Amino acid sequence: MSYKQRLALLILLDSAIVSTAIFISFWVVYPSYPEILLFEELGLSALALLVFHHIYAFIYKLYNKVWAYASVRELLAIVQAVTLTVLSVAVVQLIANGMIYRRALVITWLLHIVLIGGSRFMWRVVRDRYIKQNANQKRTLIIGAGSAGAMIARQLQNEHQSEIYPVAFIDDDIAKQKMEVYNLPVVGRASDIPEKVKDFKIEHIVIAIPSLRNGELKRIVELCGETEAKVQMIPKIEDLMTGKVSVSHLKNVEVEDLLGREPVKLDIQAISEYVTENTVMVTGAGGSIGSEVCRQVMRFKPQKILLVGHGEFSIYNIDMELRTNYKDSEIEIVPLIGDVQDRDRMYQIMQEHHPAVVYHAAAHKHVPLMEYNPHEAIKNNIIGTKNVAEAADAFGVSTFVMVSTDKAVNPTNVMGASKRIAEMVVQDLASRSSTKFVAVRFGNVLGSRGSVIPLFKKQMEQGGPITVTHPEMTRYFMTIPEASRLVVQAGTLARGGEIFVLDMGNPVKIADLARNLIRLSGYNEDEIEIKYTGIRPGEKMFEELLGEDEVFPEQVYEKIYIGKTVEVDQQLITNLLIHFEGFNTQTLKDEMMNIVFAERRILETMKA
Repeated sequence: MSYKQRLALLILLDSAIVSTAIFISFWVVYPSYPEILLFEELGLSALALLVFHHIYAFIYKLYNKVWAYASVRELLAIVQAVTLTVLSVAVVQLIANGMIYRRALVITWLLHIVLIGGSRFMWRVVRDRYIKQNANQKRTLIIGAGSAGAMIARQLQNEHQSEIYPVAFIDDDIAKQKMEVYNLPVVGRASDIPEKVKDFKIEHIVIAIPSLRNGELKRIVELCGETEAKVQMIPKIEDLMTGKVSVSHLKNVEVEDLLGREPVKLDIQAISEYVTENTVMVTGAGGSIGSEVCRQVMRFKPQKILLVGHGEFSIYNIDMELRTNYKDSEIEIVPLIGDVQDRDRMYQIMQEHHPAVVYHAAAHKHVPLMEYNPHEAIKNNIIGTKNVAEAADAFGVSTFVMVSTDKAVNPTNVMGASKRIAEMVVQDLASRSSTKFVAVRFGNVLGSRGSVIPLFKKQMEQGGPITVTHPEMTRYFMTIPEASRLVVQAGTLARGGEIFVLDMGNPVKIADLARNLIRLSGYNEDEIEIKYTGIRPGEKMFEELLGEDEVFPEQVYEKIYIGKTVEVDQQLITNLLIHFEGFNTQTLKDEMMNIVFAERRILETMKA
């Protein structure tokens, strides 16, 4: 229905209601009044009522409101319009007749409100109870009858174009059982999900508990997995707190959500002290970790943030995202295209902007690729780190945090060895600089570029199979926000020279990740096959973490330890960087391993 057609219909409806209201009120108040006199007295009042009603209806926009979403505010607008209409008619009666028909006008006022308001709200009732429920919508069960669940229920009930319609809640709170929230019953606890899905013919499930612990989420998802209903959830509390999304943004349950890890909590005060109103530089700012570090840092309102990266498009993306999300802030966002291998460019950036804090996330991280390209691993991971770190030292940066990897522990591949040697470069600088140089190690990051999850999803889109190197291949995982929090938090803990290590929790088999992804995507292993392809060059079957004798026993922060390391002859590293371009691939690998083996021999001697 067009706006003009809708406007004409409402005007005709209101005209009929207004005329009916005043005729009924006069007939009720003056039942024995002569009809001819009544008509003469009533005619002017009815005409005035009709004219003034339409005037005030336009003033209070009663013809422009979407009554399918009517609330108390709309009712108040009706009361105000009707009251002013009746008062205006009273003035007309006083001028024309020298008197006011008070009782008739009071009844007219009441009937006017009831009939006008009733006609508007009746449409909402009809739509909610009959039209919407009979539409081709998915019957939805909401897990969690708290504030988030109630918000989702209300929004879905009011959403005219929504494909899903809520019918009931599930909640483990005993006090909420058999209660109603927005006219939807709480029909059971989490353990009842399979039964209630069957009883209520549920096609869609929404998990609406943003603070849900990962282990609890896994249990609920497994129960939902016993049904054929599609499962979605509202964003996690960390995303809500950072303002990335709102409660109403439903998302599919991802493998990352089932890791079973509790995220590291930030020391807000400590981070604010060294980030707020300072200039912060992030290298590799367009990458998975670097971009999330930028998002975390923006929460603490730095004066300026430098987005440094080699890839033009990735820097453009994070620049646009931050400008959109923080358009009302006074933070200066500076996108800078530059390669960490370009020493002069790094010095130029430091000299021009004088950052107080540097997060160095730029690196080559793909293990098999670096096995084939060790020269590039050295140029980017070691020389690139050396360039940025020495520029930071030269221009008085307060804190320098290097993003490292758990593959630097007893490295057996080029990528891990290059990162460990980069750590050595940073530690050497820390021993003779006023800048606090530290490194942060963490495990595999789910959802990052080059991680297994995007690969698995792409393979599923093509109909499978999903390729896993070995059924026993095991890794430690964390999410991108958790890894980025550790990087940001490490700056507050830095004294100089530390290698911070995260308590990585329990290892996860890659094959189990693949199975979870298949199930969460609505398939089974008969439809999407898992194919084992064999271990690739440089890969370990089991990822190593530092042992008890390789870390200091006390935590320096929740889930964060400091690794034990020793000084290695820096001349070995210098010789490698001078001569590496002349080495062939195998010789270069051997030279890198000689450096990390030298440290290992020293550590073994100390243990003995």
